[in-house]
Amino acid sequence: MFQPKLISTLKTYNRQQFSKDLLSGIIVGIVALPLAIAFAIASGVSPEKGLYTAIIAGFIISVLGGSRVQIGGPTGAFIVIVYGIVEIHGVNGLLIATMMAGVLLILMGWARLGSVIRFIPYPLIVGFTSGIALLILSSQVNDFFGLQIAAVPAAFTEKWSIYFRHFNNVNVYALGIAVVTVLIIWLWPKVTHTIPGTLVAVLFTTVAVAWLQLPVETIGERFGAIPSTLPKLSVPHVDYNSIKTLLQPAFTIALLGGIESLLSAVVADGMIGGRHRSNTELIAQGVANIFSSLFGGIPATGAIARTATNVKNGGRTPVAGITHAVTLLLIMLLAGKWVALVPMATLAGILTVVAYNMSEWENFRSVLKGPQSDMAVLLTTFLLTVLIDLTVAIEIGMILAVFLFMRKMIHSSDVKMMSGDEQQAVDTDPDDISKYRIPKDVDVFEITGPLFFGAAYKFKDAMRLIEKTPKVLIIRMRHVPVIDATGIKAIEEVYKETKRRGTKLILAELNSNQVLQELKDARLVFAIGKANVTGSFKEALKRSEALLL
Repeated sequence: MFQPKLISTLKTYNRQQFSKDLLSGIIVGIVALPLAIAFAIASGVSPEKGLYTAIIAGFIISVLGGSRVQIGGPTGAFIVIVYGIVEIHGVNGLLIATMMAGVLLILMGWARLGSVIRFIPYPLIVGFTSGIALLILSSQVNDFFGLQIAAVPAAFTEKWSIYFRHFNNVNVYALGIAVVTVLIIWLWPKVTHTIPGTLVAVLFTTVAVAWLQLPVETIGERFGAIPSTLPKLSVPHVDYNSIKTLLQPAFTIALLGGIESLLSAVVADGMIGGRHRSNTELIAQGVANIFSSLFGGIPATGAIARTATNVKNGGRTPVAGITHAVTLLLIMLLAGKWVALVPMATLAGILTVVAYNMSEWENFRSVLKGPQSDMAVLLTTFLLTVLIDLTVAIEIGMILAVFLFMRKMIHSSDVKMMSGDEQQAVDTDPDDISKYRIPKDVDVFEITGPLFFGAAYKFKDAMRLIEKTPKVLIIRMRHVPVIDATGIKAIEEVYKETKRRGTKLILAELNSNQVLQELKDARLVFAIGKANVTGSFKEALKRSEALLL
């Protein structure tokens, strides 16, 4: 349940791999620097909190995590959640919610829920990810265009309403810096992949603004100097009311953090041909978030883009992630004061690229072309994320996905009255009923698909088709993979009705161990009689002939 990959990889570690991990960690640390600051500012907190998170949580995730190459830290997915928590509950509320989320993640890993989280429907993931991307893009319009709006509303519609009223105040210098940032990040990989495009964009625009003295707001002008030391460990004040109020936001952070980290780990597995330990990863994420909050940080999770950068640069063990955290620490200690010179428009440009990469517009479009049920889950989750709240979006999206899945299962379930005289032989089915001689006074019903509460009504309706009471009723269940309490109750009612009418009931071809065990546990096998519960249809016919005699 808890086996950090660091311990496993160090058993066969060598100097050559250390060199690759060291170089990759330094590159990823440089890439993470502007992103950590940008994510913190976009989340409504001061820039150094993003650095604290990337350093502390990133270090712990690499040391304790279940993935060889996972890079942890603040991500764009949390921007909307963190911003909402800070706006309502303040920074102290955010620290408490992050700590609670950490505890929840540890409990989820301890309960071995790592594999369960991965089964969240794909349309739902695309829906809320695309919704978050749109919200991130919306949050950067003010700095991207240099509109100088003092207080930007949190609600999506109100935000764009105030933007449209201030577009006559566009700062062309800020707009130019933001556009140049986007172009550099987009075009620089065509020059080289060795030096990150975000670093080039930050250096170029910062030097340009300082040298030309452009009227563009910088990080220092808005937030002051960046601290050059880590904060002291501090436990936020927690009471019962805080726990009750922040439980839902904490659950959202934990769920999103779990999904994001495991998705990142799965992507990394595909890139390196490895296999992560999901429960270990959840526990590591939980510990990382607890310590991040204790040092004044924000929620952290696995970062897909930084993890991919790590893999592409040769990182293959958690040593690369540890190096990334140390690199960020050294930059903060030695060059923190220079970070204050970075223009806000540059960060807006970086986050615009992040939002575009998160949007998954190609996947969004492909899901829209798929089944209507998937499209409904996608659009519902997307619109609720943008217009209402991410928590509501995930909850309703999951409920809708479950109901639509049950609808599919109901449609796949069928109950028919079978007759050897009326059926045509099916060449692909060697056990088709037409290949058997059905004795007189014997009725056969066949159930196809799961017999659960959504499909049990079909079974009951089919039983009402019996016009003349037969002496023997065979219920063929060869294609019933699962049964629930409602299905068991339906069979029990049929058994009582047949007993009242003097009809013998036979259950044939119980091929599913789950179905047979459930019927045994419900004492139905005992009530019907073991001889009347057969493993094949041929045995059921022999038993029916014996009962008729």
